[in-house]
Amino acid sequence: MNTEHQPIVIVGAGLGGLTLARVLHVNGIASAVYEAESSPTARTQGGMLDIHDFNGQIALKQAGLYEEFLGLVHEGGQATRVLDQHGTVLLDDPDDGASLRPEVPRGELRRVLLESLPEGTVRWGHKVTGTRTLADGRHEVSFADGSAVTADLLVGADGAWSRVRPLVSDAKPEYVGMSFVETYLHDADTRHPAAAQAVGTGAMLALAPGKGIQAHREPGGVLHTYVALTKPAEWFADIDFTDAAEARSRVAAEFTGWAPELTALITDADTPPVLRSLHTLPADHSWPRVPGVTLIGDAAHLMPPSGEGANLAMYDAAQLATLLAAHPTSPETALHLHESAMFPRSAEEAKDSAELLTISFGPTTPHSMTTFFTNTPQP
Repeated sequence: MNTEHQPIVIVGAGLGGLTLARVLHVNGIASAVYEAESSPTARTQGGMLDIHDFNGQIALKQAGLYEEFLGLVHEGGQATRVLDQHGTVLLDDPDDGASLRPEVPRGELRRVLLESLPEGTVRWGHKVTGTRTLADGRHEVSFADGSAVTADLLVGADGAWSRVRPLVSDAKPEYVGMSFVETYLHDADTRHPAAAQAVGTGAMLALAPGKGIQAHREPGGVLHTYVALTKPAEWFADIDFTDAAEARSRVAAEFTGWAPELTALITDADTPPVLRSLHTLPADHSWPRVPGVTLIGDAAHLMPPSGEGANLAMYDAAQLATLLAAHPTSPETALHLHESAMFPRSAEEAKDSAELLTISFGPTTPHSMTTFFTNTPQP
């Protein structure tokens, strides 16, 4: 087996892993990022992200990429609408251009991070098959191609199903009882004008207890939709998602009687529907200090979608990199300080995430959601 050694190994080239590598680079510290995907364009990178002034934007400033971030902002994207199932608008909050949480395309933000790194930092096509602690306290990461790398410091930035996490924790993600089904409409203003009008210029949330149709307008007239359904995992497993027509029909049937401009986001989709099951780690997930290894982002604190996931991952990364730069001769001090701050921070966000899930899809929605927006100070 071909085994190399790197002082700092980051597993995962998502926003968290790339932010970590970038802030380390800014501080004169080299790292190597190993990613399962074969290239930066191997798959689409998801939709819009609202990057918050109190975490994600701080990370981008530490990465020296704040101006590049501002160039990605999707004007009008922070507008928010809440509808009921009949299409009645209950809340219409326009984007006044003063938001502290501007929207940017996830893929473009990832591109900026990638282009900011020295060539060769990211090693593509390295799917992790296992990790283990070596006798000298270092860690080894094995890959599907038969190669391996050892690290003085190993950071798992590899998401929900992290292969690094077992080195520090026995926790496994659990299904929250709800899944999203992802769809897209293209050239919406011309080809799907009723749906485009319903969505508006930013985000649209059409909600009912246990279900919802959530869409966001992306650049280029794209409507990106996540259909939410509270169903057992077995219910979704019974749907053949390789048969796009059948999958659309099964999902749309759960919204019989809803306004046609809303159900068109499902039935008229220009792409096959994609299942996105929601999982979570325990809200108070933590672990004893294990020398030479730690986690960031979803690998450390997976939670239901709340708008904080990417922001937390980047903030974790920037804080960890800054601590490592501040303690060049004592990485264990840096890891201890990183985890001591991350655990309570992520526990509080996980609690808020669970509450938001209830507000969004609980028995009093959509009115609970309009109350949430009107009672929460909006920038």
